[in-house]
Amino acid sequence: MRKLTALITALLAAVAGAVVATPASAGPAVCALYCDTRDPSLARQEAFPVPEVNLNGRRLVLHVSDTDRMAWGSIDNGVPGDSVWLDRSWTDGSTWDGLLGRASIPATWTGTRTLMYNVADPAAHRRGMVRACGDAGGVTCTAWVYVKVCDAVCDGVDAATAVGDSQPVPGTTISNRRIDLHLDNRGLAWATLGSGTAGDEVWLDRSWDEGASWPGGSSLGRISVPAGASSVRTTMVNTRDPRSLLYGGAVRACGRATGGAGGSCTAWARPAADRPAAAADALAHAYRTDTAWWPSSWWNSAVAVTALGDWSARTGRTDYRWLIDRTYELNKGVMPAGQKSTDTIEGNFISRAIDDTGWWALAWVQAYDVTRDAKFLNMAVTIANYMHSYWDGACGGGIWWNRERTYKNAVTIGLYIRLTAALHNRLPGDTLWLGRATAGWNWFAASGMINASGLVNDGITGGCANNGQTVWTYNQGLAIGGAVELWRATGNASLLAAARQLADAAMNSTVLTRSGVLTESCDPANSCDDNQKQFKGIFMRYLMDLADASGVAAYRTYAQRQADAIWQSDRDSLNRIGQRWAGGTPNARDWRTQASGLGALLAATAGTSTPPTPPPSEAAWAPNVSYATGTVVTYAGARWQCRQPHLSQVGWEPPNVAALWARL
Repeated sequence: MRKLTALITALLAAVAGAVVATPASAGPAVCALYCDTRDPSLARQEAFPVPEVNLNGRRLVLHVSDTDRMAWGSIDNGVPGDSVWLDRSWTDGSTWDGLLGRASIPATWTGTRTLMYNVADPAAHRRGMVRACGDAGGVTCTAWVYVKVCDAVCDGVDAATAVGDSQPVPGTTISNRRIDLHLDNRGLAWATLGSGTAGDEVWLDRSWDEGASWPGGSSLGRISVPAGASSVRTTMVNTRDPRSLLYGGAVRACGRATGGAGGSCTAWARPAADRPAAAADALAHAYRTDTAWWPSSWWNSAVAVTALGDWSARTGRTDYRWLIDRTYELNKGVMPAGQKSTDTIEGNFISRAIDDTGWWALAWVQAYDVTRDAKFLNMAVTIANYMHSYWDGACGGGIWWNRERTYKNAVTIGLYIRLTAALHNRLPGDTLWLGRATAGWNWFAASGMINASGLVNDGITGGCANNGQTVWTYNQGLAIGGAVELWRATGNASLLAAARQLADAAMNSTVLTRSGVLTESCDPANSCDDNQKQFKGIFMRYLMDLADASGVAAYRTYAQRQADAIWQSDRDSLNRIGQRWAGGTPNARDWRTQASGLGALLAATAGTSTPPTPPPSEAAWAPNVSYATGTVVTYAGARWQCRQPHLSQVGWEPPNVAALWARL
């Protein structure tokens, strides 16, 4: 079978005009965007970042596709028997995995190439370097590619060029010398040694796995105190390597006193430009690039994607848009039960859990907003149609929680209202989704799930009454978000008033807000399960939306209080955020609590991503004027673009206008 595989590979390569060899030895494949041993004919890019080498008249070349994060080697002008392979180092180049994809030039040919191998292993938090090597009457290699990490700048720049200077962790001392870690606001770090003598040394360690190991990252910028001086500083290094899809790297400062064998280091820390960026980097660190999700929670991964989409929309940065797209592409198909959900994923993010499916729809609406790629909006429509198929007349309407139709609850109807209103606001000329959104809100408002305190209980009984179950923050948040989005579609002031009542109730409630901090009912006992860990961030997402839409300062003030509590009481030196925003021990901490905390930090920021007012009435435009698609008008300082041709009429009120005009 091995010979047959090699023969087929060679024949396919011959058709393509090149030779691609089967790897000489099998080993654990590294998978990032693709897995090792990918055919170079599929490369989306080809670059030559290091000089080619003349090996006894043969051309030895290292090829790299940064788009694919992969490399391959080739040898040309050779004779049969000459060979080429890749070496890959996970350290500083002093050790490596060799002979990767070794290929020999076959009879009658003059060249060959290896298959492609990953330069890095982001799933395992390993940064790599690759070189091409050849054997043609002697062995030689190209230079290693990407020895330095580059982000805003490359490793090794002078600390005098730092943008900002903070010290995130306490310094350390050894023999009265002081060693400090410094960060600038671009994610760069440097170390200083003070009160020393000539010969004292200081350096940085860099880890891509939160300080568990630091191969290739030891003794970076190591420098000695010069004669006649008492202090010294290293050059700066990065803690993000976008080329390798490595985010959230950690650093520490270390030093050694002259004449001593021992040393001392500070704690590990993660640099970041600001609070939301710090949380986003730590969230991206937990993402599995190879499998395109955050193990091992299905709907929670949708909310994490949404949080990073919110970060992108709020900041204008594009760092993680690749992650959003990858999550979509690798998860849109069919997956068996147990692979990523306890349920079978039937394609298009659909499963028997109607609420799980809805979270993915909202993620793709947000993805559409930040990328304008229609595939995301189309997927959201597909999911919304699936959800709508579970609307029926039981209890007068509403969406069932699951395919078995056992429960109608707040989360599912909340998702449905937000989604259907959002689709109306993004689909020119729509009336279908607006009708469904309006029906959904009217049913919810009359369902009794909003109790006398203005808080949302979990669902209704078989007898169609409020079941009195737990008031969860995410149900409250979805109700706010649905009302705001429907107000945006219709201009109906009562909807914005309802959203404000729900928000005010949560902020003033001793159930959801304790000592000024948003608190889940399971927080005090630290007993929140993996689902509940993410609820508060969902509430904050929609409070942020309400703050933007209403302009009411109290909502941003509340959000700022949450952000301050998180930053001061619920964050470690690696910017990891826990479940209990007021702090305390024990305190669960994982990527779900991280995504939730990111939602709170974003809510405290001023944003322009959401229109502050609904579309004005047609009376605001010139009456009896024909508008063509694409026409841009200005109203109340905002610019609006015509979605479809129409003749303006005095008194033409929403929802018509929402379908005809889009805010720029």
